[in-house]
Amino acid sequence: MILITVKFTARPEFSETWMSQVAEFTRATREEPGNVFFEWSRSVENPDQYVLLEAFESAEAGAVHVNSEHFKTAMAALPGTIATKPQIIYVDAPVDGWSEMAELSPADS
Repeated sequence: MILITVKFTARPEFSETWMSQVAEFTRATREEPGNVFFEWSRSVENPDQYVLLEAFESAEAGAVHVNSEHFKTAMAALPGTIATKPQIIYVDAPVDGWSEMAELSPADS
């Protein structure tokens, strides 16, 4: 599995509409056969910053993603909405999905 984290800083005028700006890209990516997850979070410290956490079953599935029409469309549209060049972390992970955290469980009611 490949894990990718991308930090986007939106231009202030696009901060409140960021999720609608990426909605179609998000929907289409989540429908890709090799997509494991594609999740957005907004920084609690910087309202202009969004973090995308994504995973694909393999590097090949990731290649299909970056060659897709929805990826190309998003990459053409996003430069007008970002304030800085996005930061990325890409990791090949020897797992095939989520597992439970051993150190923490919900308290009994």
